[in-house]
Amino acid sequence: MADNGVNKGRRRFLVGATTVVGGVGASRGCGPLWWLPGSRVPGRERQVRRSKADVSKLEPGQRMVVEWRGKPVWVVYRTPEMIERTEGFDASRLADPESEVPQQPAYVTGPLRAIKPEIGVYIGICTHLGCSPLFRPEPDADDVGTDDWPGGYFCPCHGSRFDLAGRVFRGVPAPTNLEVPPYRFESDDIIVVGEDEETA
Repeated sequence: MADNGVNKGRRRFLVGATTVVGGVGASRGCGPLWWLPGSRVPGRERQVRRSKADVSKLEPGQRMVVEWRGKPVWVVYRTPEMIERTEGFDASRLADPESEVPQQPAYVTGPLRAIKPEIGVYIGICTHLGCSPLFRPEPDADDVGTDDWPGGYFCPCHGSRFDLAGRVFRGVPAPTNLEVPPYRFESDDIIVVGEDEETA
């Protein structure tokens, strides 16, 4: 049979070179997958799954923000007066005062939704459309659009309001309370966000 001028050696070279280049390209394309969050790369998994917050310099009445899994997590140091206002607030004005919709770990209970009454830990994302509410801890703030404001969080995007325990008010767009992430106290001053208290 005639080869019609086809150079078989050249054809073999081109097929072999294409295979090698394709194999290298495929391995390069899969490379970034090894670094995705949740993959078992030493050190990477721990970095993605938890964050630490040092509350030793947090003053009563203040809030700090920690990033966890790309989300802002608020750590709030409540004063005794803020705790009293939150615990004594008229529950009929709240959509889910007993936190019946599971937006927090099982070990976070009570009206303050916290392990320690003075320290609140909440994901700072409105449960309506994902905006980040403003921290308005003082009672009767002018810009929240309600009388008898007890202090809390106000989302100016669509008017959702939450008390200082992240419980949502009735009649606002947000359907549920702010989420409480899994967290634990490593010491009196260090909070580990992303690890449950009972599994540490």
